[in-house]
Amino acid sequence: MRSITTTRPLVALGVALGIAVGGVATTAAAATGSVAAAPSVRAVQNFGLSSAQAQNVQNWLKQNWGYNGAIDGQLGTESWKAFQRALKDFWGYPGAIDGIPGTETVKALQRLLKDGGWGYGGAIDGIAGAGTRAAFRSFADGI
Repeated sequence: MRSITTTRPLVALGVALGIAVGGVATTAAAATGSVAAAPSVRAVQNFGLSSAQAQNVQNWLKQNWGYNGAIDGQLGTESWKAFQRALKDFWGYPGAIDGIPGTETVKALQRLLKDGGWGYGGAIDGIAGAGTRAAFRSFADGI
């Protein structure tokens, strides 16, 4: 049996890793040896958008790309699935429609922001740095 001083750091590490990959319930249960289900955490990635800007994006996704979720200003899995559909059709996104805004999603977003005239002048590198975030804010304000 593990002591409390060993178990707590393991659980904290498991939860942190789970949040990073969007699967808290599985990781926390594995770290504690428990089979009880913990609530899952919805991964949200707004890439620097305010809630109001993210709501603009969600409204655009709802009108054009089959987004059926809440207009809550939180770009979660369902928002990104809808965005990936747009990116796949027009901006060279090669991946699965999985709602995870990883490197390939960001590369396609950067192409949209660069080619669409939203002020992105950086490399298509899949890193959502300051330039990508600023252009994404311009996009969200202009749609």
